[in-house]
Amino acid sequence: MVANDYTVDLNKPLVAQVGHLGESYQEWVHKPIVTKEGPRFFENDVMEFLTLNDWWVIPLIWFPVVCWFEFKSFRMGHDLPQIALMVVSGILIWTLMEYTLHRFLFHIKTKGYWTNTLHYLLHGCHHKHPQDALRLVFPPAAAAILLVPLYNLVKLAATPSTTPGLVGGILFGYVCYDMTHYYLHHGQPTSKVPRYLKRYHLNHHFRIQTMGFGITSSFWDRVFGTLPETKSAAKSR
Repeated sequence: MVANDYTVDLNKPLVAQVGHLGESYQEWVHKPIVTKEGPRFFENDVMEFLTLNDWWVIPLIWFPVVCWFEFKSFRMGHDLPQIALMVVSGILIWTLMEYTLHRFLFHIKTKGYWTNTLHYLLHGCHHKHPQDALRLVFPPAAAAILLVPLYNLVKLAATPSTTPGLVGGILFGYVCYDMTHYYLHHGQPTSKVPRYLKRYHLNHHFRIQTMGFGITSSFWDRVFGTLPETKSAAKSR
């Protein structure tokens, strides 16, 4: 099923094709095509529809869920300062999850038919078409499925009353991540921090794709030594 001399036809649905690239997949997927219009993924219209999401759908769906989780912890006896601490703790947990998933899962090396296909669906499509506006945020249906094991995992480490508050904080961090990610690709920041984050993230896409795994912050890249050099530092060295 894998042929290293396989050529992908961009005018046909891509998901069924990318697996055939074999070991050539890694090179192919990391050569970005910069257009706002993304490719077709599936021949089936329903499956294709499920891969397309406007950015505003994410806060519309998940912010009420965040509030519900926090309200659950409030109903179980926690006051507002404690709820705020759970939210902040959840956000911090999310930033580490964001870095870890991006570095160790999204950038895993694949070469088999099914592993290439799964990687393309998970993250490869974003590197191939980084400006695809309708595939920048994570599909809500998939996020809802993953929320169940996440909740159960947190429940193992937290008390019954703090679990909802922590999960709500993690979920809030995820929503901020998805919205930030969309803005870094399609927004035009004018202030210092957003401009830095945009430059830092686009550097990951177009210059050094093996470093710079944070999205909302470069903190964990600094901690784990994966912060890429700036162009000026590289030139002076």
